[in-house]
Amino acid sequence: MTHIPRTPAFDCSKAFLDNGYQFISERCREYASDIFQTRIMLRPVYCVSGEDAARMFYVPGRFTRNGAMPPTTLSLLQDHGSVLTLDDEEHARRKEMFMGLMGPARLAQLMELFEAEWRRRIPVWQRQPSVILQDEVEQVLCRSVCQWVGISLDEDELRQRTAELTAMIEGAGSIGPRNWKGQLLRQRTERWAREQIRAARGLSGEDRPHTPLEVIAHHTALHGHHPDYKTAAVELLNLLRPVVAVARYITFSALALHRYPQYRERLAHAEPGLAEMFVQEVRRYYPFFPVVGGIAREPFSWREHQFQAGDWILLDLHGTNHDPRLWQQPHDFHPEQFASWDRSPFNFIPQGGGEYSHGHRCAGEWLTIELLKSALHLLTTSMRYEVPAQNLDISLSRMPATIHSRFIISQVHPAGSVQ
Repeated sequence: MTHIPRTPAFDCSKAFLDNGYQFISERCREYASDIFQTRIMLRPVYCVSGEDAARMFYVPGRFTRNGAMPPTTLSLLQDHGSVLTLDDEEHARRKEMFMGLMGPARLAQLMELFEAEWRRRIPVWQRQPSVILQDEVEQVLCRSVCQWVGISLDEDELRQRTAELTAMIEGAGSIGPRNWKGQLLRQRTERWAREQIRAARGLSGEDRPHTPLEVIAHHTALHGHHPDYKTAAVELLNLLRPVVAVARYITFSALALHRYPQYRERLAHAEPGLAEMFVQEVRRYYPFFPVVGGIAREPFSWREHQFQAGDWILLDLHGTNHDPRLWQQPHDFHPEQFASWDRSPFNFIPQGGGEYSHGHRCAGEWLTIELLKSALHLLTTSMRYEVPAQNLDISLSRMPATIHSRFIISQVHPAGSVQ
């Protein structure tokens, strides 16, 4: 059995919150090891990083997500009974439902709604002295995804739902006021979501539109019955909230266009393959999910160490995406490196890794990529804007990370208009 380094501190909860996205990678470098032991929230945990660690972590059936996330984080991001907390056949059946909503035709519908809503907002932004892009994009995404699933929102409802979904995202990686706000608003959002499920289940067969809301409301579990209203509402929110969370990636994309302007014209002229590479580099370079956790379901061996059922493992997502063994100049923004990427599901894991079909890999990853490509197209071809002086820092100790100013733009006008 090989020796696994252990942190000198008995518990690293505060250090994890202070170091954020760099907590695991910094210690792996210090110990010259892809694994170390510590305690977080007084629980023993193994922290791992790198491609080999991801391969170990994503062996099908090896880990459960149950108990692998702090309860306050779980309740904001997934909640009990959601697809993330299921295993084996139950997980596969629920995951199949979500994957069925990610087909090309469904995604095309969402992109059409998203682009139309963005263009509808450009004249509104034009009349304002400045716009906080992340705030605006969150509302654009919220309206678009609600329309897509089959829910119409008036302006007041849009502001309310956006605020609630955003509070869940903001609070998930924190303790204290941000988390408390997210918990409080989630209760209100779940009541609203249960009402949507109840209304959808109340429609007769000939009146039922074939929408994602209808698919979730009428999904049947292994026992042949619908999940209860609370569980179905949780899964509805698990479709809506991650789409609103893509606003972070979109503002990171706008920041990348600002800091690396040489790509703007190339993207505007649709240089073959560049949009995909640019989007993937945004997802690799900028912070999104810091870690993912799992609880071992059975004993297994890795790196000559015997792990036991019940062991808690944290896989470093952000650090793996910046591993110098995997990426040339990992701390530089370089989209072209994706031209030679081998498409391994274990070395590029911004939203988790492994296979889609029989693992816990995020079902919405394709949706994220398509939304980012649409946003890039809009930013480079549908509007012109200035980026005034502001604080564009991104703190890696804040989870989830965001641009300090949330990216302010000014002098917005439609592309091609005369000023």
